[in-house]
This record gives sequence, C-alpha cells and structure tokens, in this order.
Amino acid sequence: MTKPFTVRVAVRVYETDTQGHLNANVYLQYAEHARWELLRAAGIHQSDLLAKGVSPVSLESTIKYHREVVAGDDVDVSCAFVFGEGKSFRVEQAMTRPDGTLVAEVFNVGGLLDLSERRLVPNPREYFRGVAAEPGVAGL
Repeated sequence: MTKPFTVRVAVRVYETDTQGHLNANVYLQYAEHARWELLRAAGIHQSDLLAKGVSPVSLESTIKYHREVVAGDDVDVSCAFVFGEGKSFRVEQAMTRPDGTLVAEVFNVGGLLDLSERRLVPNPREYFRGVAAEPGVAGL
C-alpha cells in the first residue's frame, strides 16, 4: 500500500485558542490546505476547474480529536480522495505529529458544483481526471 499524500504545517501561535490549543476552525483550514496541495500535486489547479465551469464544494466535515496540538508543533496532514459512484466523494485525512502520533482526523464529504446549473456534477472523478497532469497522485 502506498503512503498517502501528506503536507507538513507548522502551528503558529495566532492559530491557538485561549487554552493554547489549536483552534477548531484551523484544523479545517489545515485539512483544506492539504486537499488543495494534493490537487496541485496532481496537476489540478483551481483555474482549470473553473475553466470547465465547476468548483469543489464541501458538503460535510467531521473532526475527531485525539491529542492536543499547541503552537510550535509540526503537524503532518494526509489526504486521500475516495470516489464512489455518486455525485459526492469522501476525503479522509489524518493529522499526525512527525513521530506518527495521531492528533486528529478530518472526514469531508464534497462534490463538484456546476457553476451555471448550481447542481453537483454526476461524476466528479471524471472532471478531476480530465484536468489532472498526474492523476495517480490523487487516486484518479
């Protein structure tokens, strides 16, 4: 099994709450950053999707916290797209310390919105594959 795509993020002090923990919303920002970095590594750029008249949308996000994260920590954020047969796809992400300790998991359900019809496209995997320079990076 291949290792999932991962990006490292350094936790900055202004991203923490009054208890010194990483703010809940920032977990979601790190997750979205990793998703876009995976797409970029696959050669998929936002402008390419917009040129096709589509844009990714988030339909649902869930965070599972396992360990605290504080300013100065490094966090590795993995990202794997899981496509099925429908209009939506799942993104599974683990956030770990560099030593492999799991600190959080983020699960996202997303889709590709047709910007003129304002509806999800029927097969998002094909849209991604159609613009990807390196489709294997994103599991396409």
